[in-house]
Amino acid sequence: MLSRVAESLYWMSRYLERAEHTARLIDVHLHQMLDQAGGDANLRWQRLLRGLHTSLPEGEVDAYSITQALTFDTSNTSSIVSCIAAARENARQVREQISSEMWEQLNRLFLQVKRTSMEQIWYAEPHKFLNSVKEGIYLFQGITDTTMSHSEGWYFIRVALFLERATATAALLDTHFSVFLTEQTEDESEPLDYLSWVELLRSCASFEAYCKVYTARIRPVHIAEFLILNAESPRSIRFASAMMQGALQAIMKATGTRHSGRTERLTGRLRAALDYGQIEEILSGDMHHYLESIQRQCALIHSGIYQAYIAYPIEVALISRGAAQA
Repeated sequence: MLSRVAESLYWMSRYLERAEHTARLIDVHLHQMLDQAGGDANLRWQRLLRGLHTSLPEGEVDAYSITQALTFDTSNTSSIVSCIAAARENARQVREQISSEMWEQLNRLFLQVKRTSMEQIWYAEPHKFLNSVKEGIYLFQGITDTTMSHSEGWYFIRVALFLERATATAALLDTHFSVFLTEQTEDESEPLDYLSWVELLRSCASFEAYCKVYTARIRPVHIAEFLILNAESPRSIRFASAMMQGALQAIMKATGTRHSGRTERLTGRLRAALDYGQIEEILSGDMHHYLESIQRQCALIHSGIYQAYIAYPIEVALISRGAAQA
């Protein structure tokens, strides 16, 4: 597969996962505002922004301006409309590699977002719009799995999706647990704290799945264990690492690429640490450092993918071609 094709498929997938994550966080936060009558709304918005690794110009922080910036602001490269536009542009460059159904769905989603304004959704029902964005991306992912050949290109889409998800989940956990560990209280009946933890689970689309494992009792230690170490939840970091490793192994096998060993070692090391990790050890240590380490490892895996398959030197390409011909 040409490196430009791999790169376009990779970023198409990452941008769509990022747009879905942002839409879900905004939707959950707007809903939680109705329940959290007390507390500091400014601090809650700042926590959301830290979880998304983004910042806004200084000034008054309010729900309208933040939602506008994260949804429709084209100057913000992390906004929903910017991510979907970038995903569509990457898909357009590899139209011959994806199915017609994939292109039609992505184009439909792009046009839907482009013809919608902040005023339209804010004074009508923001939830309906944000939910349509999430469902549109879920539909695209389902169409991809059912209409695209599960070959090299499909695996690039998979590894990108779960790399983006693992990074986003680790960042979101870090913002919540940094507050919990520095201002830890024993009063578990405090309603604002309870709702904040529910918000975290809903932000990871994991509230119902969590309740099926631990019942409806909300405990930070169980939340950390579920979102980091659960092997079956598609939103946990451990699950994402397993999917990344499987996709990269399939790519290496399909391409016969020998110089990708570093990337496989990085994903294998991350998966092994999560497979054998214990939540008590994680919480007893430096939680912030642990979650930052996961994000750094994901960044290294991203760099490894680029070095092995996208921005590799011409000498490596010639060696790989010669090995394949031999």
